[in-house]
Amino acid sequence: MLTKSLKRFAIMPLLVALASCATAPEEKVSLLEQVKSNGELRCGVSGRLPGFSFVTSEGAYTGLDVDICRAVAAAVLGNPDDVAYTQLTAAQRFTALSSGEIDMLSRNTTQTLSRDSAGGNGLAFAPVVFYDGQGVMVRKDSGITNLEGLEDKTFCARAGTTTERNLNDVMQAEGISYELVKFETPDQMEGAYLAGRCDAATADRSSLNSSRAGFEAPDEHVILDEVLSKEPLAPATVDGDSQWADAVRWVVHGLMAAEEQGITQGNIDDQVASATSGENQENAAIRRFLGIEGDLGAKLGLPNDFVVQAVRAVGNYGEIYDRHLGPDTPTFIPRGLNDSYVNGGLHYAPPFN
Repeated sequence: MLTKSLKRFAIMPLLVALASCATAPEEKVSLLEQVKSNGELRCGVSGRLPGFSFVTSEGAYTGLDVDICRAVAAAVLGNPDDVAYTQLTAAQRFTALSSGEIDMLSRNTTQTLSRDSAGGNGLAFAPVVFYDGQGVMVRKDSGITNLEGLEDKTFCARAGTTTERNLNDVMQAEGISYELVKFETPDQMEGAYLAGRCDAATADRSSLNSSRAGFEAPDEHVILDEVLSKEPLAPATVDGDSQWADAVRWVVHGLMAAEEQGITQGNIDDQVASATSGENQENAAIRRFLGIEGDLGAKLGLPNDFVVQAVRAVGNYGEIYDRHLGPDTPTFIPRGLNDSYVNGGLHYAPPFN
């Protein structure tokens, strides 16, 4: 009897181990590997905001948010054109990401605690690509110059955004009564505002600027000086996939770090040549950044020269900004906070080491 008991106890750890193997969940494959396998990056954008994401009459996607998608595609797939864009309203964007309809969201989305937390929308945010704030636009001939002038007036806003809560917080604190009408898309909101259904339109100042640029008479509308909130706009991936989130995050950091170091779309190949066999070949930091030595890219599951691929495709962050929001564009917004830290702005890339 004692021998049988000992045998039974001896095989129990084996049975437990086998049961554990049988019930162990399958290891989830990162979206990074799925994107590589698909040969295509599915990117969610607005498609209705000039300067950020907009579809031209020829059907081409353009804008700062679009170039972020293109940079990620270049870094991951080697081709910035391997992107399938999905136009999403503010109300649709988070569902599209969580359901797997898209791989990443690059759609003027504000990073907030509730959106970043597991108990909220469960997003993993990449670095902020545009520091913004909520603003208010009115007709110039209305004579309204501040929030007090909007007492008992009607605001147009978009549903599914942080706009409604921000406006309520500010107006309640100021003791100003108002009415709110909400719309699904920027086009609907703009149409209602231009038709006189509301006295003011409120959204991110960048969004209002984009809308006004498309009006027949943009000079007849003004954006008030008051800034109602902080709106750090950032790309996002679904939470729980750290490998994919890290890849997207460091591609964006790479665009910003390239600007810090004066590496541009025009000189990237010369920079690589110089770091390979020219005057910069002894600069270890530049060689790591460009993927000539070390394995920084491999640590992310990307080619070691992923920054080179991204910058060659779309330029550094400053070039992207100037292309879509610079002084020679109809959607011009002074860089201000969106400049590199070397020029007094807030954009700052961690070390590539």
